[in-house]
Amino acid sequence: MEHNASEGDDCTLYWTDSSVTLDRLLGIKPYQKINHFPGMMDLCRKDMLAKNLNRMAKSFPKDYNIFPRTWCLPADYSDFQAYSQAKKHKTFICKPNTGSQGRGIFLVRSAREVPHGEHLTCQLYISKPFIIDGFKFDLRIYVLVTSCDPFHIFLHQEGLARFCTSHYCHPARANMEDACMHLTNYSINKRSENFVRDENAGSKRKLSALMRLLEQRSCDVAKLWLDIEDLVIKTLASAHSILSHNYHACFPRHSKPACFELLGFDVLLDHKLKPWLLEVNHSPSFATDSPLDREVKDRLLSDTLLLVNPGACERRKAESSRRRSSRASKQSKECRNVQAEEEAQRDLRTLRYEDHHLGGYKRIFPQEGGDKYSQFLQHSSSLFQETAASRAREECTRVQLQELYERQGGSGSRAEPRGGLEGDSVGENRRTMNRRTSSRFTDHNRTNKLAAGRPHFVPALAAVCEHWEVEGAREEEKHLRWLQRSAQLDPAKKPSLSPEAPGTLGLFPPLGPQRQQSSSKVCPSESYGDLHVIAAPAPIHKRPS
Repeated sequence: MEHNASEGDDCTLYWTDSSVTLDRLLGIKPYQKINHFPGMMDLCRKDMLAKNLNRMAKSFPKDYNIFPRTWCLPADYSDFQAYSQAKKHKTFICKPNTGSQGRGIFLVRSAREVPHGEHLTCQLYISKPFIIDGFKFDLRIYVLVTSCDPFHIFLHQEGLARFCTSHYCHPARANMEDACMHLTNYSINKRSENFVRDENAGSKRKLSALMRLLEQRSCDVAKLWLDIEDLVIKTLASAHSILSHNYHACFPRHSKPACFELLGFDVLLDHKLKPWLLEVNHSPSFATDSPLDREVKDRLLSDTLLLVNPGACERRKAESSRRRSSRASKQSKECRNVQAEEEAQRDLRTLRYEDHHLGGYKRIFPQEGGDKYSQFLQHSSSLFQETAASRAREECTRVQLQELYERQGGSGSRAEPRGGLEGDSVGENRRTMNRRTSSRFTDHNRTNKLAAGRPHFVPALAAVCEHWEVEGAREEEKHLRWLQRSAQLDPAKKPSLSPEAPGTLGLFPPLGPQRQQSSSKVCPSESYGDLHVIAAPAPIHKRPS
């Protein structure tokens, strides 16, 4: 039975196969769940996935060797052209950024063959795939994410192996247009007259049957599973900051996870049995046009709903919890500590429930030995701090603080900034401030107001960044006022900002002649009596690449 939910439906679970609007996300009540995370399209669009993985690969080249070399055209056309000229024997596969079911995919041998100006994602073609019975194939791996901050990631141990229907040959001019030889998409190969329906030897098989076949060929299946798990975790870690910030902007008062996501990872094995990520599917198909599909997907959906447990959050309890959370922000520190302890106990009960209702799933994160992924999560979380504006402000602050300490050196006392703000970036200041608040979601109501009326959740990220810049500037101004008092400056002398000086004001004592000359290279400044005004670079709002 099908049911199309309307805006007024008071349901417990909202399931949709399309992208979710910001209005729908903001309308989710504390006792409801929706099957998409805001910001997940940064992994499921081919171009955004490539940008995230390329960014991580620049910082961790050995660890992120999990996907073929990829270019986003036309932005990376020059780099792609230089590579194709240097590697003339290579083949490339080009895909539309938002395509599906194999539509619009083609192979090329040179950058000259790519239509100029087209928005495409171009990948290095893996010309030596693992072959079974003469056919190329890929794996459809199902991954469930029940929480994005912190990550709770599960991998289903049953999936699909999808085979081509033409015997594989190394790509050449004569066969590059044979889609049934090079593309493993089921929607393409099912139309071929060579398509075979057999669970164990057909063109579409269960993942468990394929793994048994690999074991019979003396392949290390256990290592293959570990490599696939590693690939999944690293892929999701590349977008951790985007998922976390979008989630908290949309659901500031939810005590339980409001979202979950069932993803389809397409993985290709090369001739050495190394898994390579091809793409991530936002809404994998649950069509059941064969008994094999029904067997695999019925169990998958059943295990998913059991693990997500949408009926666990009762409406009355959820609304009562929301009211307590709202009151806790105005209560004493002891009351807030009690509430934090209750939340920790609730999280522990959730983990226990998940461990006892895994079904065909396996928890792959968090788990023992998962500390090795911390560096990737931390690097991804620093995405919004590593901007030119934040680095310039940090450098200006350090130079001026050093001069202040030198001036106070004669008294033998060093003015220590409150809250450990010395040399911190705005993002680090924000983390310190958030740890002192009663709730990790305190300031996101204003963020939602900034983002209200936007057509999609991705533009909300710009509103979040804008809100954070304002909050960071306020904290910086408070800190600088404290520095002014500690230096015993005259508070009556205040600077006036010239309209030609864009950026953020900072109030510091005047510099000595030598220090003034060196600091002027950092950012423009002007003197106003006993005060020194620094015009820091204006913040640059760029969407993370």
